[in-house]
Amino acid sequence: MNINLKYIPNVILPLLFAAFCLVSLPAFSQTGHNHDHSGHNHNHDKGHQQQPARDKDTHPADHGDHGPCPHEEVGQFDAGATAFHHIADANVYSIGPLSIPLPCILYSKDDGVAMFSSGKLGIGHHQTGHKAYKGYVLYHGNIMRVNDNSFPKDLVEPVCFGYKMKKDAKGHDKKVPTAIYHGKTYDLDANSTFLGSLVGGGITSFHDFSITKNVMSMILMLLFCLWLFTAVARSYKRREGQAPSGLQSLIEPVFVFIQDEVAKPFLGPKWEKYLPFLMSLFFFILALNLFGQIPFFGGSNPTGNISVTFVLAIITFLVVSFSGNAHYWEHVFWMPGVPAWVKTILTPVEVMGLFIKPLTLMLRLFANITAGHIVISIFVSLIFIFGNDGATVYTGKALGASVASILLGLFMMAIELLVAFLQAFVFTILTASYIGAAVEEPHHH
Repeated sequence: MNINLKYIPNVILPLLFAAFCLVSLPAFSQTGHNHDHSGHNHNHDKGHQQQPARDKDTHPADHGDHGPCPHEEVGQFDAGATAFHHIADANVYSIGPLSIPLPCILYSKDDGVAMFSSGKLGIGHHQTGHKAYKGYVLYHGNIMRVNDNSFPKDLVEPVCFGYKMKKDAKGHDKKVPTAIYHGKTYDLDANSTFLGSLVGGGITSFHDFSITKNVMSMILMLLFCLWLFTAVARSYKRREGQAPSGLQSLIEPVFVFIQDEVAKPFLGPKWEKYLPFLMSLFFFILALNLFGQIPFFGGSNPTGNISVTFVLAIITFLVVSFSGNAHYWEHVFWMPGVPAWVKTILTPVEVMGLFIKPLTLMLRLFANITAGHIVISIFVSLIFIFGNDGATVYTGKALGASVASILLGLFMMAIELLVAFLQAFVFTILTASYIGAAVEEPHHH
């Protein structure tokens, strides 16, 4: 047997560390998405109560099916907005038609810390609430804050939604969501985004540290991996000297492959020290990739969220930096044997490389997973585009588009299954190569 049993339980500890770091992800990036949803088309009942008055520059938008709220008129299907909506994070966990509330942990300078369940906001159609609590509302699955201190802080309803046209920093027209309560329109803020220009947004009136859909998915995968590796380790102890069976047969080939083809070649004699970390990265990323492909079960997209890959890359950067020996840092800042004038060029490049390496790790995983999910969403959207939102679904063009979109979607899902394994492997092997370069001993000639 080529696998050393003592390394399997050791995979658990780095996973716990990674999960602890990842729980704070909403503070780094958008827990949801700040793009407009007014282009989404949803058929609603035509019979409603009297609509409240609203500002003339405010337009109706999609909202929960509760109370006397205005409905938007059905327009052209927006495939792009729909695709971005379904890959984004949210403060609601959905399983099929079921919307499960999640804990909200919010902070604003004006009101301090607020903790409550997203279900308190009255989750309705399209995960939009019809209530407001402590100045917060739920719009398309995302917590937003009413940017007006005159808005009541108690639990109030009904709250409707609309949008205003405003100029962004570049002078372009942008749709900004608004809340409508008792005929008065209030501007809404999305949560702060520390990554700024990378994902859009910026620092707003509040910070969201909630357990979002992606964070909940990571917690679930952490618990799953914890159970999986514990069960395999117990099985090895119970069946010592026997041929692997059950979960052993599933895990051992993958474990041995990473051990023999990644850890040993890149890390040399120090491979045992870093094997638990490499295994944690590989199985954690793989579990998230695969879990995100299960349809109608949360629709989570953790590794397609740049904040997740950002934290994973930061952890890799710290491990490489603290593992680097004197020989490694000497070649970064001094480069013995190189002329001094050349060092003035190469040293800045080497220093930049310290940060470019984790940056490429972050972007590669994020871009590949996100692109796959968007492509599948676009293929599915062809059904609604050619079917004119269901009006001409039985025409030849619509039926042909439906068949083509289903086949293309299945093909892309098969490709995504391959990408799930490939990207977990690429992230792990590059991390191993960076650590290997950092711990490599000098060669004396």
